[in-house]
Amino acid sequence: MFEFALLQAAAGGPPAAMQFLLFGGMAALFYFLLIRPQQKARKEMEARLSTLKSGDEVILSSGLYATIDRVEEKVIWLKLGNTTVKAKRHAVVALASEPDSKSDSPN
Repeated sequence: MFEFALLQAAAGGPPAAMQFLLFGGMAALFYFLLIRPQQKARKEMEARLSTLKSGDEVILSSGLYATIDRVEEKVIWLKLGNTTVKAKRHAVVALASEPDSKSDSPN
């Protein structure tokens, strides 16, 4: 085993261009599989948050369903039963009227 390592070291490693291509390919794969989809989802969520209006039923990050009472720049006022509470816009995860793609799949 030790002789194999010595022979490999004597023969030289892979060319620098091949290493560059390998790392470049890994970086491109990382970008297209992780970074780009996350940016797209973030932009879609920002678009949804900008269109919130009074009367929309939303789901909060805590799992509660609430109805929007009024909308301000950074906060929203929500009706939970007979109570009105104040929350940040980013606490909204989804609109309750949106179809959930996971529940639509036939199983």
